[in-house]
Amino acid sequence: MTKIKTLSAALIAAALIAPVASAGTLTVTLEDIKKTKGTVQMGIFDESGYETGEAVNGANVTIDEATETVTIEGLAPGFYGIKMFHDVNDDGEMNTNPFGMPTEPYAFSNNAKGRFGPAKWDAAKFEVTADGAVQTISIN
Repeated sequence: MTKIKTLSAALIAAALIAPVASAGTLTVTLEDIKKTKGTVQMGIFDESGYETGEAVNGANVTIDEATETVTIEGLAPGFYGIKMFHDVNDDGEMNTNPFGMPTEPYAFSNNAKGRFGPAKWDAAKFEVTADGAVQTISIN
């Protein structure tokens, strides 16, 4: 009887601790922000969502300073990529010129650069572990 109670207590404790231990925290510092107004709209993507635009998490960061930091909690360990743009005029859209080129600042994780489109997954991906991850991204 004692062995069963001990085993049951151990299984319950493991079940309660496991979700907390497996979730990572991502801290993103945005720097080189030229205009201290508007909002940065940030999407966090897994590999399949990076191409389809389906974010697994994200944040809207109000810009008051040239450097801002945001923390995203509860990410499952794995590889992610970040796409973001600075919505300077707060109209909810990434504004473009008549040729489709962005007229508002944008950036990707790892400060990856895109050529004729967003940065590629291999350049932007980074790992979030159970211990978390940190990204410092310059807004272009």
